[in-house]
Amino acid sequence: MINGKKLIEKLLVYADAFLGLNALDEVYFRNVLLNLFGLTSKSKEKMTEKLKEEIRSMQVPDALIEEIMAYALENNICDNEIEADLFANYIFGILTPRPSEINSMFMSLKEKLGSQNACDYLYNLSMKNYYIRKTAIDKNIKWDADKLSIPLEITINLSKPEKNNKDIAKLLSTPAKGDKYPECMLCKENEGFYGTLTHPARSNLRTISLTLGGEEWAMQYSPYLYFDEHCILFSKKHTPMCVNGKTVERLFDFIELFPGYFLGSNSDLPIVGGSILNHEHYQGGKHLMPLQKSKALKTLSCAEYPDTTVEIVDFYNSVVRISGFNRNTVQELATKVIMNWKSYTDESVEIIAETEDGAKHNTVTPIARFLPDSRYCIELILRNNLTSEKYPDGIYHAHPEYHNIKKEGIGLIEAMGLYILPARLKRQFGAIEEILARKVPYDKEAISNPEHDLHVHKDMIETLLKKHPRIKDVKKANAVLTDYVNNVCANILYNTSVFAKDDKGALAFSKFLSTCGIK
Repeated sequence: MINGKKLIEKLLVYADAFLGLNALDEVYFRNVLLNLFGLTSKSKEKMTEKLKEEIRSMQVPDALIEEIMAYALENNICDNEIEADLFANYIFGILTPRPSEINSMFMSLKEKLGSQNACDYLYNLSMKNYYIRKTAIDKNIKWDADKLSIPLEITINLSKPEKNNKDIAKLLSTPAKGDKYPECMLCKENEGFYGTLTHPARSNLRTISLTLGGEEWAMQYSPYLYFDEHCILFSKKHTPMCVNGKTVERLFDFIELFPGYFLGSNSDLPIVGGSILNHEHYQGGKHLMPLQKSKALKTLSCAEYPDTTVEIVDFYNSVVRISGFNRNTVQELATKVIMNWKSYTDESVEIIAETEDGAKHNTVTPIARFLPDSRYCIELILRNNLTSEKYPDGIYHAHPEYHNIKKEGIGLIEAMGLYILPARLKRQFGAIEEILARKVPYDKEAISNPEHDLHVHKDMIETLLKKHPRIKDVKKANAVLTDYVNNVCANILYNTSVFAKDDKGALAFSKFLSTCGIK
């Protein structure tokens, strides 16, 4: 049984050490917690210095979260683990400083010590108050696919569910329900929201208010943390994603405020966009992505903007990199490329900007950052979401033979070379490795059943069994399977390239750039 009174004292020590609890507020918060825990008096047992030191040395609050959940279930405060998780988050939300205090501290640190110190404050707080669930994130499986001609980074994410492209597309067409609150997962109204059985806890979420492009935006860190200091920027208005010149302006405004970060926008169309299209938002952080490490395949120039450098990037998809010391000219040229691409059609290479039904198909995934020499830089990944009879899920999307590995849309992060593969693969790959190593018999008939967990992988399994008939141990099987997945991820990015990596594609790419005055 959990001693609730003792737990409250432990929480107060933790809040003092990591959440900025003021000594003058200790009695107040003790009484608030006593009420929430269904208690009427504090603990008479004095906490030992050893226990206090153990709490002050905690890297994450998981042990305290588990105690809160156990206490809530034991004392009928909550009926199940989901409710207990919401309650535990609520307790940490109470102990976390209010948004106004967070913003005041953040801006003070930014002014006195610089933007990175301010970011460190919010980032660390978001881990210490359990918004970023670091322990769960650390369980994600990660590796570098550095044997590929262009290296990629690959993760199997164990904390976020796989999403279907058709469900994502519905977000743009489904009318908002007046009683839905918050309207979506990105709305400002999530800050401090208790959560429900269908909407995750956000009691401990804290955001920073910013002005981008003269508009009200907010910054937070991602609870999933796909890379170093992975942050999310979102409009305070619930408006759909839109990529245009205003996007470039906002991205550059942000990197001027936080020069150590990059910031990019998912495109604004289904299939080639992110998983949330009904709320304008961007993602960024401190990580240097594979795309950003890639060198120029070809260097060009624009007579209208002679102080800019334009490059076709040596990467899997079709990327234009524009850089220069003058923000205005880089911004103007980037805007010109975006808007020209949105209306560009070249049927000879299966690029159609708009179909007869009025649907738009061309868009861009833009990413802004500063180069080491302080030049403004923006990478524009050209996207198209056309479908066909052969490729009903998208011509420039992962082709059907790769759907067993990745069927979701290739959004900003993956388009930059960091793959986020679904959690199901951990379980499935373990079973496949046993088959490849001949530890478990290959039952073709069983796997042919669509209900079988490995059914989606049946073609891959047969291919690998034929290609590697002499594998005898699981370690070798893992290496073979990993190499296969690495190549699939590379091929998926090739699939997303609107201009093929051949002479015809190169000529078509140059033809488009010439419409922007780039030669």
